[in-house]
Amino acid sequence: MRTIKGPAIFLAQFVGDEAPFNSLENIASWAADLGFRGIQIPSWESSLIDLETAASSQSYCDDLRAMLADRGIEITELSTHLQGQLVAVHPAYDEMFDGFAAPEVQGNPAARQEWAVNQLLLAAKASSNLGLTTHASFPGALAWPYFYPWPQRPAGLVEAAFDELAKRWHPILDAFDAAGVDIGFEIHPGEDLHDGVTFEMFLERVNNHPRCNILFDPSHLILQQLDYLAFMDEYKDRIKLVHVKDAEFNPTAKQGVYGGYQPWVDRAGRFRSLGDGQVDFNGIFSKLAANDFEGWAVLEWECCLKHPEDGAREGAEFIDQHIIRVTDRAFDDFADASTDDQTNRKILGIED
Repeated sequence: MRTIKGPAIFLAQFVGDEAPFNSLENIASWAADLGFRGIQIPSWESSLIDLETAASSQSYCDDLRAMLADRGIEITELSTHLQGQLVAVHPAYDEMFDGFAAPEVQGNPAARQEWAVNQLLLAAKASSNLGLTTHASFPGALAWPYFYPWPQRPAGLVEAAFDELAKRWHPILDAFDAAGVDIGFEIHPGEDLHDGVTFEMFLERVNNHPRCNILFDPSHLILQQLDYLAFMDEYKDRIKLVHVKDAEFNPTAKQGVYGGYQPWVDRAGRFRSLGDGQVDFNGIFSKLAANDFEGWAVLEWECCLKHPEDGAREGAEFIDQHIIRVTDRAFDDFADASTDDQTNRKILGIED
């Protein structure tokens, strides 16, 4: 067992035009002052990182790491959630996802996908230059509009979607393998990889690729009513990243997991700040310790009620209090009676 690293924070929900959220230097100082020791950087935010330069310049990466170290901060991972989403987009979502891409490829799905793939390849090189071993992303989705089997799906539709998804991702996974970096796909509604079954469908099609792994976020599982603690045991060898995020599910006579098209505050399932929801974090951190998780406990703040700065401040303390400093000895060692093989055989009544 090992003591996991943290607390850390995903910066995507905090970046803005005003200090301290307008530059990497400022936001890192803000995070450190709150008690965070790591930051997960959204690679699409140019105010935080120049992804292309990070992929090509070791000195740029060394300077960036040194600046953060001066503030007591490490990079946990880079994130390409938005770019990863664009690796596979069903035409029904073209307009809604177009804003995730660079302006020069918007309105051109083929060019947008090519741009997204190149972003992932840059992220693999940048992660290596930054000394990182894990990376956070979305897989995208081709089959998601058909997740509910009505109207009846044509035979082979889902299989064709997953075949194509794997075809697009396999070369990217190979590039991350060459860089020595694991991709953790966030298991998330709206993605073709939204639960354990769909992850396995994809994993099989990429030939159990060693770099195809999971970013575990319990909030998305509780809103689907999955057993998220059992999920951790089922996929403990593939969980390489963790988002510490809370949620609650309160079904009523009028709505359940689908939410009735309501805004977040009025949904049966909704995201909450750490400690305000229903996720069993004592159980989660116990599983992380017992399963020898090597990574960081990264806060992803999303809440329909609380101010983000309050959520961040409370979240740093919450994570710090939940990280288990693992023991280096058994609790009953005091009662150990040293023996040898001969004594053991005598205890068991085994004659020589």
